[in-house]
Amino acid sequence: MRAMRRREFILLGGAAVAWPFTARAQQPDRLRRIGVLVSARMEVDDLDTQTRIGAFRQGLQQLGWVDAKNVQIDVRAGGGDADRIRRYAEELVALAPDVILVTGAAGVTPILKATRTVPVVFTGVVDPVGAGFVDSLARPGGNATGFVSFEYGLSAKLLELLKEVAPGVKRVAVIRDPDISAGTGQFGAIQTAAPSLGLDLIAINPREAGEVELAIAAFARTPNGGLITTSSALAVIRRDLIINLAAKYKLPAVYYRRLFAASGGLISYGPDVIAQFHRAAGYVDRILKGEKPAELPVQAPTKYELVINLKTAKALGITVPPSLLARADEVIE
Repeated sequence: MRAMRRREFILLGGAAVAWPFTARAQQPDRLRRIGVLVSARMEVDDLDTQTRIGAFRQGLQQLGWVDAKNVQIDVRAGGGDADRIRRYAEELVALAPDVILVTGAAGVTPILKATRTVPVVFTGVVDPVGAGFVDSLARPGGNATGFVSFEYGLSAKLLELLKEVAPGVKRVAVIRDPDISAGTGQFGAIQTAAPSLGLDLIAINPREAGEVELAIAAFARTPNGGLITTSSALAVIRRDLIINLAAKYKLPAVYYRRLFAASGGLISYGPDVIAQFHRAAGYVDRILKGEKPAELPVQAPTKYELVINLKTAKALGITVPPSLLARADEVIE
């Protein structure tokens, strides 16, 4: 597939301002240690996780922190398994790192249960206040701070995009993880927006692959259906299954991350998560230099991406409105 990237000059210019190559960390006498816990997979074929960790490493290098030179980076990947994530959280804390980077609420919860003293920087968390990770966004107050994924209101935007690309949709299956606060919050925002768009909803839990297949197959028996996938580590892990089922049953679908559209999904709209990992390196750098997480405000995304996969649209028999194409940051053909 060929992808047309837009607004590259703006993005590169912004990155140059946000990440000056002249900034350098002071070289410590001892090797500093950074723990990294990701909730998703880290297999060779999982380029998404590798790309995110790579952006974090690159950000650190630009600030003078080089793995195996003046810092040691210990990475653990939970693969969506709650027991494994908890075990890795305890393992990383036992290594006595100077700071821990965690992605996703599923990883932050066990990390903060294991330590209230080791500094923690998180990414990919929708509601850190509601989850109890911080006291407030402006003043976190504890040993954790970081970057929120998006506001709950963004979930309603996914519903609007689905109706825009497929006006005939009347029923929507929403894939969400009810075991995390973000799953409940996102579904609540979608429920609030659904009546004004004339849409009926059902919820699907992505925990078991077999249940996802059965639920989507049953949903697709009635016409005029569409699909939305909300933010969760389980959705990322099940992305190929979800995308293939949407294609099999001819369901127009909107996803919350570019990763899904790049993997064959119809449309995605959400924050640039790679940029968040790059920005997280800046907070880790500041903590290594002595600043406290309690005094570093939780930050919101600075960039959202609208990605449209025209190849998938053609396979579904969908003509994407020109107005929607004009707003896209990336069009995959």
